[in-house]
Amino acid sequence: MKSRAKRDPRQAEFEEIYQRHTREVWAVAYARWLNADLALDIMQETFLRLWKQWQEGNEILNPRAWLLRVARNLAEDYAKSSFRRNGTQAPQTMNGVKGRDVLPLEKMERQETFGRLRKEMDKLAPADREILTLRYAMEYNASEIADILDVNATAVHMRLSRARQRLAERLAGKGLVP
Repeated sequence: MKSRAKRDPRQAEFEEIYQRHTREVWAVAYARWLNADLALDIMQETFLRLWKQWQEGNEILNPRAWLLRVARNLAEDYAKSSFRRNGTQAPQTMNGVKGRDVLPLEKMERQETFGRLRKEMDKLAPADREILTLRYAMEYNASEIADILDVNATAVHMRLSRARQRLAERLAGKGLVP
């Protein structure tokens, strides 16, 4: 003996309502967007919501009016949706978008460059190392450095200029800068 799956008692009523009102519900959505595929999606969502309402035990006295109102509301909700405003982009569109993180290869190159720079900085006079460190590692401005070193800001600018020049010469001598 074959076992038959139990059929929901409201299924026949649902199918009858679906057959009777499908075109009208579709037309409401189509009239709003003039897009047959979108109208079909809205129509299907409308009938799905009817079925869910019945599954939850909610009684709908006038299914036709309820369906038309839900279809109209869904069509309007689609107008307000960010998906409609923004849509989707092809995957290739994202190829040009850069992340905030540094790429591993760039990170390695930067670490290598900084390692070479540190080696050359170690070979500079302590006064040059100090002023370059205060300015570029600690990010102090000229007046802050002047206060720390107890000199005027003009002297800081002069010392920075000379220290940068000596470092650039060392780096150029090693072929690290053009």
